[in-house]
Amino acid sequence: MASINIRQIIITTFLLTLIIIFFFFNTSNSIKLPSTILIFGDSTVDTGNNNYIKTLAKGNYLPYGQDFPGHIPTGRFSNGKLVPDFIASALGIKEAVPPFLDPDLSDDELLSGVSFASGGSGLDDLTTVASKAIPISKQIKLFRDYIRRIKGIVGEEKAKKIISGSLVLFSAATNDFIINFYDIPIRRLEFTVSGYQDFLLDKLQSFVKELYELGCRTVIIAGLPPIGCLPIQMTLKFENPSNRKCLKDQNSDAQSYNHKLSKLLDQLQPLLPCSKIVFADVYQPLIDMIDHPHKYGIVETKRGCCGSGLIETAFLCNPTTPTCGKPSQFLFWDSIHPTQSAYKFLTDYLETEILPKLLFD
Repeated sequence: MASINIRQIIITTFLLTLIIIFFFFNTSNSIKLPSTILIFGDSTVDTGNNNYIKTLAKGNYLPYGQDFPGHIPTGRFSNGKLVPDFIASALGIKEAVPPFLDPDLSDDELLSGVSFASGGSGLDDLTTVASKAIPISKQIKLFRDYIRRIKGIVGEEKAKKIISGSLVLFSAATNDFIINFYDIPIRRLEFTVSGYQDFLLDKLQSFVKELYELGCRTVIIAGLPPIGCLPIQMTLKFENPSNRKCLKDQNSDAQSYNHKLSKLLDQLQPLLPCSKIVFADVYQPLIDMIDHPHKYGIVETKRGCCGSGLIETAFLCNPTTPTCGKPSQFLFWDSIHPTQSAYKFLTDYLETEILPKLLFD
C-alpha cells in the first residue's frame, strides 16, 4: 500500500508542476484547463445511461457498484468508479460524471458535463442490433439535444464557450470486434480484419469531424485494449481454465488498429484548426498490468472477481453471484470490465501521458 501511495504522490506532484509551469510561462493563454467533460463510447465509460433504455446490458444492481461511494450500483460496469470519474475529479470538475439520460440531472450537472456512452455500444450500428444499446451514431444526436438544453440555460454565446472549452473523451470499438468479428463473425463474411479496421476508422473520422462542427476542440480518443486478454475471450478459446492465455491474434489486431488510429488522428489534426485531437494508448498500461501485475498489487489477471470470472458479465453478475474478497487484487471485475483499482492505475497513466500533450504540443 505504501508503494502505491508514493506513486500517486509522485504523479500528483508532476501534474501540479505542469499546471504551474503552464499558467506562469504560457503567455498566449490559448489553452485553458477544461471546466466541462463530455463522454462518448461503450461500457468502459457508461456511467448509467443503460439504466434508462431497454437492454439486457445493465449494471444497476449489486455487486456492480459495491465499492462506489455509498455502495450504490449506478449502472457503471465495475465495482466502483470509471476513468471519466477519476479524470473529472483530477480536473476539479466533479467527483463522478452523471449519465445524460438521467431525468433528474440538475442545471449545474449539465453545465459541468455528462456521459452519453452506452454499455454494449460501438462505431458499427450492427453491434447494437441485439443489445439495443445506444450506438455512437445516436450518441451524437443526444449531444445535439445536450447543446440545445444548455443553450436554454445560459444562452447561445455562453453555450458555445462551454462546448469549445470542454474535454471530450471517447472510448469504443472493442464491442465491434468482439461481437461482429471474433465471437459472432458476421462482419468477417464481408471484411478482412484490416478492412474492418478501416471501416470502423472511417466512422470514427466522421464522428470526430461532427464533434468539431458542433464546437468541440479538445478530444481524447482511446485506442483498443488487449482484447485477447479479456477473460471472456480466453474462455471462448480454451476449454481448460488452467491453460488460459492471451490470444495473440486478437492482441495483434488491436495493436494494428491502434497504429492506424494514431496515424489517422495525426492526419486529421491539421484539418481541424484550433483543436487538440489526441490518441490515448490504453493498450500499453493494461498489458503492463497483465505482464507485471506485482507492480500494481494485482494477483489475478486471467479471470474476473465476480463469480467464476470466466463468463460473468451484466446480468450473469448479479446479487446472487459470489465475488472475490479483494477486488483491488484483480485486474478484471467481471469477464470483460476492469476493477476500479485497475481503472485508477489506467487513469494515472493517461494523466501523465495525455495532459502534457493537451498543454504543450
